[in-house]
Amino acid sequence: MLVYKSAYTWEEGVCLGEVLDFPGTVSCGQTLDEARANLAGALRDMAETNVLRGEPLPLPDPTRADPQADLEEPVYLVLQTGQQLSLHVAGICPETQHAACRK
Repeated sequence: MLVYKSAYTWEEGVCLGEVLDFPGTVSCGQTLDEARANLAGALRDMAETNVLRGEPLPLPDPTRADPQADLEEPVYLVLQTGQQLSLHVAGICPETQHAACRK
């Protein structure tokens, strides 16, 4: 399991999310939960693309931070190999009702 760091900001009625330590992994949603789900899908797609191209996955960097973010939390990427590649992404945060993304 790889633990990346996600960051969320609320701008113009939309919750924007990005994985700080996996370049290019961004998404958004009308709510925090929707942004989380969309970002999890984007992370899964980016990781699968790297694997299929034979490229390494970026190493998680727990020191990455976004001072502009309203919320930062871990996002988990689980890889299973075998006959078929399987990727599972989950974001867990005790602050599911963060004020900035609750609007």
